[in-house]
Amino acid sequence: MTSTDITRALDDLLFTPGLDLTEAVDRHFTPDYRQRTDGVWSDRASFVQHMTRLRTLVRSGSVEVHDELRDGTRYADRHTVTLTQHNGRTSRTEVYLFARMAPDGRFQSVEETTLLIAGHPDDGDLGSVK
Repeated sequence: MTSTDITRALDDLLFTPGLDLTEAVDRHFTPDYRQRTDGVWSDRASFVQHMTRLRTLVRSGSVEVHDELRDGTRYADRHTVTLTQHNGRTSRTEVYLFARMAPDGRFQSVEETTLLIAGHPDDGDLGSVK
């Protein structure tokens, strides 16, 4: 299996509506996946619940990776996610991400900090798992 990255993961999770969410999550995240976003921890079930919600809100989007580093099972990047919602609002969020990868190349844990750089203040919640 080829090791995943943030672009492939978000493309499958959010920007490929015909792809089953369970398949997308299984493709990029281990069963014991954990994530901390802006200081709040979530498990895989909470992450899937958040992705389910986002799929109902997001019409389209893109990921621009500015920096990306790999060292064995460690992965880090700085990327910007641009989202356009069904209601027409667009937001841009910059993300600083540090991850641990499983031996099979999937994300096992992610710790990230987000910064809404454009959009409505309520859109900052799109990037956080709650």
